[in-house]
Amino acid sequence: MDTAEFVEILDREGRLLAAAAEDAGTEAKVPTCPDWQVKDLLRHTGMVHRWAAAFVAEGHTSYHPDGGLPDLDGEELLAWFREGHRHLVDTLASAPSDVQCWHFLPAPSPLAFWARRQAHETTVHRVDAESARGGAHSEIAPGFAADGIDELLRGFHARSRSKVRSDVPRVLRVRATDADGAVWTVRLSQEPPAATQDAAGDADCEVAGTAGQLYLALWNRLPFPQVTGDASLAALWRAKSAVTWS
Repeated sequence: MDTAEFVEILDREGRLLAAAAEDAGTEAKVPTCPDWQVKDLLRHTGMVHRWAAAFVAEGHTSYHPDGGLPDLDGEELLAWFREGHRHLVDTLASAPSDVQCWHFLPAPSPLAFWARRQAHETTVHRVDAESARGGAHSEIAPGFAADGIDELLRGFHARSRSKVRSDVPRVLRVRATDADGAVWTVRLSQEPPAATQDAAGDADCEVAGTAGQLYLALWNRLPFPQVTGDASLAALWRAKSAVTWS
């Protein structure tokens, strides 16, 4: 997927998020994030959008802190969210391809990183907003979901911050059933998980389902649709894999 595709997805997902949040109301509970109400979701995601846009727009080449959460609610909060989302989309869409700025996962370019990361950030939180509204969530395209699984497994959890560790070496396989080549082998040990996009060797546990189901399960928004082998590895993932802001 290219940067323009990610920006298009970010645009759509942010609008879906705002619409679902407006339907649910800012006081509604978010079932997929039990500690949050919709207002917390909007404040967090709106803050992240502004934080990300600042790196690209202002060219920060080292880490730059976020601007904090606003003391807003109701219609004012929704308007603030929509404004920040629009600014992020416009910033990414108009930035030169060779813009230089800080980013925290390997990527072809800083712009490619931020477009991809914010498309996935916003999609996961769109599902959160839809969970607060109730009813089925909007579809996630298999190719995009597979990309998000890859970002999570080979990006986020390759970092030293990952808490998914095993005292003895174990192997978890992740297999999407509706996307070509969408299978990963995740080797767990006392070091950060080492994931490769392949089906090499035996696995102690396999989690399988559509790419969209696995995407949300790996982000702890849904249960794993199918688990075979040692289910304790799937349980370990759910217990230790949360990616937190701080």
